[in-house]
Amino acid sequence: MLSGDVPDIINIYPQNMDFQEWAKAGYFADMTGKPYLENIKNDYAEKYAINNKIYSVPLTANLYGIYYNKTKFKELGLEEPKTFKEFQEIVKKIKDSGNSPFAVAGNEGWTLNGYHQLSLITLTGSGDAANNYLRFSKPNAISADDAILKADAERLDLLADNAQDGWRGASYNDAVVAFSSEKALMMPQGSWALAAINQQDPKFEVGMFAFPGEEVGKEVTVGAGDMALSTSATTKHPKETEEFISYMTSPKAMQSYYDVDGSPVAVKGIQEKEDSALAAISKLAFTDKHYVWLGQRWNSEEDFFNLSAGYLMDKNLKNMANNLNAFFNPMKADLD
Repeated sequence: MLSGDVPDIINIYPQNMDFQEWAKAGYFADMTGKPYLENIKNDYAEKYAINNKIYSVPLTANLYGIYYNKTKFKELGLEEPKTFKEFQEIVKKIKDSGNSPFAVAGNEGWTLNGYHQLSLITLTGSGDAANNYLRFSKPNAISADDAILKADAERLDLLADNAQDGWRGASYNDAVVAFSSEKALMMPQGSWALAAINQQDPKFEVGMFAFPGEEVGKEVTVGAGDMALSTSATTKHPKETEEFISYMTSPKAMQSYYDVDGSPVAVKGIQEKEDSALAAISKLAFTDKHYVWLGQRWNSEEDFFNLSAGYLMDKNLKNMANNLNAFFNPMKADLD
C-alpha cells in the first residue's frame, strides 16, 4: 500500500486505523452514493465512513458473544440469560453441578477483547459512552475508585473465578477444545470460532447468545465488517471493479457465500439458516445492538488485550486502572 501499488480491489477491515489513514490519504476510491450501497442492510457501510465519505462495502460482519452447550443447558434446566444477573446465576448453577462454566484462553489476550469491550459498553450504555470513558476522558482520569471500573472488574472476575482447569496457560485452541469436549459449558468468543468448534466434532448442540445487559432487552454484541471490499483510487479498470462490487453486493453472490461460511451477511435478501448456532445472535447483526469494535477510535489495541488478560491473572484493579491510563494517555494528546 505505502509503495503505491494498490490492488484494484482489496479486502480490508474497515474499522482498522490503517484503513482509515489510507482512506484519508486518497488510496481508495470514493464509493459514496453508488447504487450497490442500497443493497446493504441498515446503511451499515455508513459505520465506516471517513469524513462522511464511504470507501468500503462491508459484505459480512463478525459478532462476539457467549457460545454455550445447548444440550447441557437443557439437561440442567438453564435458559439463555436475559440480564447480567441471570448470567451470574447461570454460572453459579453450572459450577454447583460440577461443571466448569467457562473455557478461557488466558494466554491469548485478544480472545478476551470482545468480552471486556462488551462489559464496558453495557456498563456505560453505548460504544460512544465507553470510549468517552476510556479514550476521550482526561489523561489519568481512569481510576480504580470509578463505579464503572469496579463493575467492569466484577464481570472480568466472573471469568477468572469460573474458568476451566489450566486456563491461565491456555491458548485459543486449548479453549476451543475445552468447550468442544465439554470440559466447560460456555466460551466467550467471536463468530469466527464456530468453524474451529465444528472441526472438533462436538457431541452436543452449539448455541450462542449476546452479552446480557443490566436490564431485559439490553443485550448487545460487538464486531465489525469482516469481508469488506474497497477499490483503488488509481485503478486502470474502473468499469470492471464497479461490476465486480455490484455483483458481490447481490443476493446471488452472497447467498452462496453464506451457505458455506455462515457468517452474518450485510447484503439484503439472504436466506439465513434458522438452525445455525449463530441464529439468535445474528438477529442483532447490523442493528443498533451491534457495536463496532471500540478500537475503531484507538491507534493500537495490543496493550488493551494484554491488560485484560493481566487483570484476570492478578485481579488487581489498581493495576488495571494504571494500565488503562498508560495505554490511553498517549492517544489523548489532542484533547484539551
